[in-house]
Amino acid sequence: MRDIITIPFKGEDSLIIACDNSGAIGMKGQDSVHVPYETVAYYSFRVAVMECIAAGGQPLSVVLHNFCGNEPWDELVRGVQKGLFELDLKNVVITGSTESNFSLLQSAVGLVVIGKKSFVQATEMIYSEQMKIAVVGMPLVGNEVIDQNEHVVPLSIFQEISLGDNVMIWPVGSKGILFELNQIFSNKEFSKEMVMSNVDVLKSSGPATCFIVIYYPDQEDKLMKMAGDFFHSVQIKRGK
Repeated sequence: MRDIITIPFKGEDSLIIACDNSGAIGMKGQDSVHVPYETVAYYSFRVAVMECIAAGGQPLSVVLHNFCGNEPWDELVRGVQKGLFELDLKNVVITGSTESNFSLLQSAVGLVVIGKKSFVQATEMIYSEQMKIAVVGMPLVGNEVIDQNEHVVPLSIFQEISLGDNVMIWPVGSKGILFELNQIFSNKEFSKEMVMSNVDVLKSSGPATCFIVIYYPDQEDKLMKMAGDFFHSVQIKRGK
């Protein structure tokens, strides 16, 4: 299952709560990856909002947990706003809190996206050989996210594909593409030898730099056009 909580509250409506954390990434001397706090918040927001949207949620609010000190707060908010702008999301409230009593040696940020789901969205699928699978974007982690930014799929493409009919989208996190494939299908278990692609299916995708899309053959041309060079086909080795 996805890293979300679904809370029914009236009729078919539900709250979708998704979250992400980052540690040792920022501008403190002992951080492992040194990037501006705007970048930290943008990528943390990216993970949570992709999980929310993939589960059928319309984002309503963002909650920031800031352990980086008082000074970075405005930068962190700008990072969230950058993501909201990419998704053309308006009227999403940003709130949160800063640990200001004690100073940590390394940066740490937690982020929650709260959304509303007004329709039934599948959270797993039954695999059939008629289905096709692709990865949109490349799995990147750590400094690769900055150095190879051109391979990070834009949020706007993720959102456009999420609106398509009869497709399932699934963000890829730190456990990699193969792990996520085995969460999607309730009736199929994949091994590394079964999955063929030009992307590394075992590698961490860090802050959801890529996502999986499940679709049917007649949708492929449209999806390839939406995704452009970010589209990477995945072939499943058929059983005998």
